[in-house]
Amino acid sequence: MIVSLTIVRYRTRFIPVALLAMAVHRLPLWLAQKCTFWKLLGSGRNGTFDLQPDWRQWGLLAAWETREDYEAFARSSFVPRWWNAFTTEQWTLLAEPIASHGKWDGREPFKITGQSQVPPAPIAVLTRATIRLKKLPRFWQHVTPVANLMHSAPGYLTSVGIGEAPFFRQATFSLWENEDAVADFAYRSPVHREVIRKTREEGWYSEELFARFRPIASYGTLHGCDPLAGKLTNLAP
Repeated sequence: MIVSLTIVRYRTRFIPVALLAMAVHRLPLWLAQKCTFWKLLGSGRNGTFDLQPDWRQWGLLAAWETREDYEAFARSSFVPRWWNAFTTEQWTLLAEPIASHGKWDGREPFKITGQSQVPPAPIAVLTRATIRLKKLPRFWQHVTPVANLMHSAPGYLTSVGIGEAPFFRQATFSLWENEDAVADFAYRSPVHREVIRKTREEGWYSEELFARFRPIASYGTLHGCDPLAGKLTNLAP
């Protein structure tokens, strides 16, 4: 299995077109037989969970049976042609899932094939949750300190805040130098450990998913640069 994440940035005058794409792009994705899972996503402003949406930045997360299936979509689908016409920036990451726990809309979207070996570097992490409505104030109260901590954590490369719906269906996709950097942030930071404890004890989420990936290709730019430039040996398709 190959997972693709594409983040696009629309011209300001095309923000209505970006909103329209959330409806229009569903049909070609639904017709893509080799695409086993997909989500059209909005984006936050600060690279993590965010109450303020970035109306210019949008994303597509998808899972494919093979890399060739993704490349066929990238060559021929209506969706990339739409992006080429209306956006000023595009970045795509291709990655292999190496671990996944939890569900997304009741499904386990990422199939682990072969041995789940942790790559020496770099590593991608997806954290996604549906937040219980009555727990929203507690959740948002703790987001900013954790986000600030992540952005300054050793080994952190970049992240994007993505979501299916404002406020309560949120995800963060982050890139790290290696697994040790992920572990240091997730389990050795007192602030983050405390948030994890409260999440469990107070039952913030009705559904959650945590997944890790081995990046295999990165091309295009995100905020003016490729966040994995020089860190991958695989060439972009």
